[in-house]
Amino acid sequence: MSIRLGLGSTVPALTEPKAFWAFVELCEEGGVDSLWQSDRLVSKEPQFESMSVMAALAGATERIKFGMNAVVAGYRDPLVLAKQCATIDQLSEGRLLPVFGVGAPWNAEWEATGRGTKGRGVRANEVLEIVTRLWTEDEVSYEGRFFTYKGATISPKPKQKHLPVWIGGNSEAAVKRTARIGTGWLGGLCTPAITERVIQNVKAALTENGRTIDDDHYGVTVPFRFGSLDDAPAQRTVKAVTARRSEAFDPAESLAVGDTAAVIALLQRHVAAGASKFVMLPMASDAGDVMDQTKRLIAEVMPEVEDRAAKAA
Repeated sequence: MSIRLGLGSTVPALTEPKAFWAFVELCEEGGVDSLWQSDRLVSKEPQFESMSVMAALAGATERIKFGMNAVVAGYRDPLVLAKQCATIDQLSEGRLLPVFGVGAPWNAEWEATGRGTKGRGVRANEVLEIVTRLWTEDEVSYEGRFFTYKGATISPKPKQKHLPVWIGGNSEAAVKRTARIGTGWLGGLCTPAITERVIQNVKAALTENGRTIDDDHYGVTVPFRFGSLDDAPAQRTVKAVTARRSEAFDPAESLAVGDTAAVIALLQRHVAAGASKFVMLPMASDAGDVMDQTKRLIAEVMPEVEDRAAKAA
């Protein structure tokens, strides 16, 4: 099982172009496995659109992979989304890592666009079926609750013959969706206990569906900070998560905060729970802080975590 660390680039401090490209260059040259974009279309905080960012990354980088964590299927037209993914995968020579989700019920996009959250799971399922069929079939006809297609096709197809379809989310519906069509699972903000529970549930559901997923295709999102939970960036994350969650939230179990040993320790607990891919989100005050946090992750955490895994294997 290969342990790999990616980095989330959706940080308000990185919406200044020079800062963003400096961060990308650092990750590309530092050997970071992948870059990840959150999907927020309605936001008071500055944030780039995820598909546009990946198109730019396709031309600006040569090695690093990239994906969306996760694109909300219900916000998107399936034909356009399928075409975007295929184009980006072609232009990047097969470095796209698509991750799809349903979208949290508290996301501002639902009310802002008048869609509401009812039926978002069915809509997402239809989008995913159409998108994945367009990637592989010559002509797609489809009759659903939300979409109707007749003889639709796209060309070129994705560069990757079997483009991955990772599913995001920790809910029971996400588990079922992963077991039915997913090639991987990428959880949101999880404690190691949640990671273990969801992975075991996915594996059980896969057995029921007569399918398998590679053991190293399970991942989680981990906000991190070298510092203290009392630092302003960490406190902003705690307050934001607490405000939108009804269940209890334990920052010590979900956020990797402290010295190098503390960050590594939380990641190793997720590894023990079955995860091997990580999207690390820097909690930082400004662009300079993002760079400092990322440099420490690359220098102090990434070699230790990935080397330990290789030695264990």
